[in-house]
Amino acid sequence: MAVGAAGAGRQGKESAVLFFRKGVFKDLFFLYNGEKSTLRRVFRREDTELRNREVTKKAMKPLSEELERRVCAVICRSGGIRAREIAKELSLDHAAVNRVLYRSPLLRELCWQDREYRWHGILRQARPHSGLQEFSGYYGLVREFLPLSEEAWMEKLREGCRNIGRNLNDTRGLLHSFRDAREQMHRLFGDLRDMLGDGCLDWELAFELRLKRARHVRIYADVLVISEDRVFSLEFKMKDRIDPEEVLQAAKYTPYLEIMFGPEYEVIPVLVLTRAAELFQYADIGTMDAILPVCSGDMLFNVFNEYLGFLKE
Repeated sequence: MAVGAAGAGRQGKESAVLFFRKGVFKDLFFLYNGEKSTLRRVFRREDTELRNREVTKKAMKPLSEELERRVCAVICRSGGIRAREIAKELSLDHAAVNRVLYRSPLLRELCWQDREYRWHGILRQARPHSGLQEFSGYYGLVREFLPLSEEAWMEKLREGCRNIGRNLNDTRGLLHSFRDAREQMHRLFGDLRDMLGDGCLDWELAFELRLKRARHVRIYADVLVISEDRVFSLEFKMKDRIDPEEVLQAAKYTPYLEIMFGPEYEVIPVLVLTRAAELFQYADIGTMDAILPVCSGDMLFNVFNEYLGFLKE
């Protein structure tokens, strides 16, 4: 997609474009577990009627999603820290910190404890995100990804998936979907390089990122594109129509990714329909008062432009 086409694709779009702040999808995470939380919609540009609109939703709140995020951030920026030191730094009760450390399946996967009872983070919450390869089928810089042939990349992805326990059963076209996602990434970075030059080559890519939701439940985010301060979570579907359930699926990774990447990163979920063409719109996330971008592969560049602002009006 040429740069001119990207600009043309934005014409006629509504001027109010939602962007997601950290924590905006807490209600989706809470949806499965009770209580109340507040969801804020923040709009870019001129939309005085909808700006800063707040709604209160009834949902099921997990015991400690916000606490998980804060505890993980402290551990990952330390060289090893005890639970009581975490509690002191966060001004929290020691017992509350211990409950999170020992009861959170995701934290138990992201962190480990040494013989001196110090907690360490496997994942570095800054670029480059060393440790991310431990949770990914494929992880690398864009400059490392682009020169790989399809088969060389597929072999690395297969090996990585085996290492993280990803089932590679291909009865539903899983391997074809991997190749489709790779093709879309090549198209996207061709467009981005036209606009940004080689600066985007130092961004990071992760395919098939493993997230542990519960002791025996793992989910896999299709592709992460990690820039200086944003994580684009791309859910790919080889379809040409929007399915509300797939919108929910694209959004559900957000609270887990916010814990993994920490407070310095904004997580942006996107649903990409690779059999559609010239599609870029926003879809409601279930019954919540929130939306996320849905696009075709040829319009994915436009999503990045909305959040990173390459094209000046």
